[in-house]
Amino acid sequence: MLRPTDTIVISDEVYEHMVFDGERHESVLRHPELAARAFVVSSFGKTYHCTGWKLGYAVAPAALSAEFRKVHQYNTFCSFSPAQWAVAEMIEQHPEHHLELPAFYQAKRDRFRKLLGSTRLQPLPVPGGYFQLADYSAISDLDDAAFCRWMTIEHGVAGIPLSPFYESPPAGQRLVRLCFAKDERTLEGAVERLAKL
Repeated sequence: MLRPTDTIVISDEVYEHMVFDGERHESVLRHPELAARAFVVSSFGKTYHCTGWKLGYAVAPAALSAEFRKVHQYNTFCSFSPAQWAVAEMIEQHPEHHLELPAFYQAKRDRFRKLLGSTRLQPLPVPGGYFQLADYSAISDLDDAAFCRWMTIEHGVAGIPLSPFYESPPAGQRLVRLCFAKDERTLEGAVERLAKL
């Protein structure tokens, strides 16, 4: 479909190392025609458990990269140096780290899904990343933003509504996004509260 067009692809691949159940990440970089017209955006923050540091990178063909840098230089000068040094040291000292992420996060996903069995939330399949989608229609008819606000204020568990990710959210969709990239005590405490909903 893209061949007869001048379309440029921007591929968000920040969860590239968090793919579960023996599957592999399918990057646009695996396909030469796509790679020739693509920017792949990745995240050191996601890979090295420091998302607040906002460290990432983009991979693109030389000509596209040159154009990207023309714009980028006016948006940000650089990230803070200690974070850059820390990530560089982590990559140097633990080059295998990204290979361990699928099993690490899959174990968290599986444990969290099991814990959710004590609630009325219905977890959906999660093939990658570190967010569990759950259907809350057995609990409430509130829209997702209102449900997340209620759950946070009244029950002390923060969830993320999906509607902001859509131009037009599906009518009647009752899904919440819950992060399982937490320590075990935090996940257990959250599920204790969710079980009371």
